Amino acid sequence: GGGEKILRFECGGDPAERRVDEILVGAGRAPNVQGLGLEAAGVEYDVKKGVRVNDGLQTTNRRIYAAGDICFPHQFTHTADATARIVIQNALFLGRARAGALTIPWCTYTDPEIAHVGLYEDDAVKRGIPVQTFTLELADVDRAVLDGQEQGFLKIHVKKGTDTILGATLVARHAGEMISEITLAMTAGVGLGKISRTIHPYPTQAEVIKKVADAYNRTRLTPSVHSIFQKWLAWRR
Repeated sequence: GGGEKILRFECGGDPAERRVDEILVGAGRAPNVQGLGLEAAGVEYDVKKGVRVNDGLQTTNRRIYAAGDICFPHQFTHTADATARIVIQNALFLGRARAGALTIPWCTYTDPEIAHVGLYEDDAVKRGIPVQTFTLELADVDRAVLDGQEQGFLKIHVKKGTDTILGATLVARHAGEMISEITLAMTAGVGLGKISRTIHPYPTQAEVIKKVADAYNRTRLTPSVHSIFQKWLAWRR
């Protein structure tokens, strides 16, 4: 009653349901490729996936390039901009930029927001990359508590035995604003160790990133390293 609807789904393989006010369905989008004369130009395409391009965004006609939703699987405004920049480099300035080299963040603008960049843990495992994951709840971040926005978390995956960031998921009120620090770190090859040494203003919600980096640093204090520290400090006394 009361206009409620029941959403049925699976969670961890078990059936579950939630009563909700409304159910919104995103039907996706279809590429508008028909009627453009692409066949005459020798540009191959798929009516569901769009124009076929190589990693440099060159179509099957080497004089024609494509960018954006028409050819790229990540259909966001910011990826359309990024692919357009690749096309400009490659088509006009003999560049060799590759779409496959892009580090792509995305954000779902719910409340709290959900932002992600890089690989998920399952993706890394499928690629045979050993993973170590560090997670921190926003309830452990002072500014989030002060703002009354404790709902959320940050999860960062690194290549096991290193501080190399493979991917991250952030759930927070301003996750879309905060994920860029991690995206920049991945693009620049900056690991969690350097993030830990980077001073973050206090109190801010972005401090959650530094706290996760600190959690990584604590794993470096192995029993053998701890023993060496103890001996060093005892000698210094």
